[in-house]
Amino acid sequence: MTKEWVLASASPRRQSLMRLFGQPFRAHPAHIDETLPETTRQPSRWGKALARGKAEAIAPHYPNALIFAADTLVVLGGTLLAKPEDEAHAKAMLRALSGRTHRVITAVCILERKGGETTRLALFAPQTKVTFRALSDSMIEWYVGTGESMDKAGAYGIQEYGALLVEKVSGCYFNVVGFPLVDIAKQLEAWGYPAYSTD
Repeated sequence: MTKEWVLASASPRRQSLMRLFGQPFRAHPAHIDETLPETTRQPSRWGKALARGKAEAIAPHYPNALIFAADTLVVLGGTLLAKPEDEAHAKAMLRALSGRTHRVITAVCILERKGGETTRLALFAPQTKVTFRALSDSMIEWYVGTGESMDKAGAYGIQEYGALLVEKVSGCYFNVVGFPLVDIAKQLEAWGYPAYSTD
């Protein structure tokens, strides 16, 4: 059951995690409108819509493939913290997260394509709770100064310098990074695809 695997993302973090499945894949970023409301009671719904939109945007290019797309949301109360607009915005986000627990939702869409048609679609959105330590102004200044905040939802990345901001994680760590590996593996196995390579 050989198909081309395609990741609808330019994210080096997602590409690195995708390699753990041991299957060759192509990265094909999808360019869609990712505008989100500032507040919502249904963040998972928005994440799923974006993940599906990314997968379906590139699907016509791949008649026989497994297409993977994901979108990560950081939710504090009912507020969605998207990628910061500038350093001041990043600092404001980090001050809001300081000493508090928030949710990270990574919505995933997987499309199975055969003969130019989508034959199966999986859509899921696991959640992880992340608690920040209390952040001093100097720590926020330092972290934003690393440049790591600017391309990440919630203005932080847990897998690099941002690890120093996090006191506790409840749930899947890789979900916070942006690619919930076990959930994806389980879906692949449910469809009859190997989730790891033995070669």
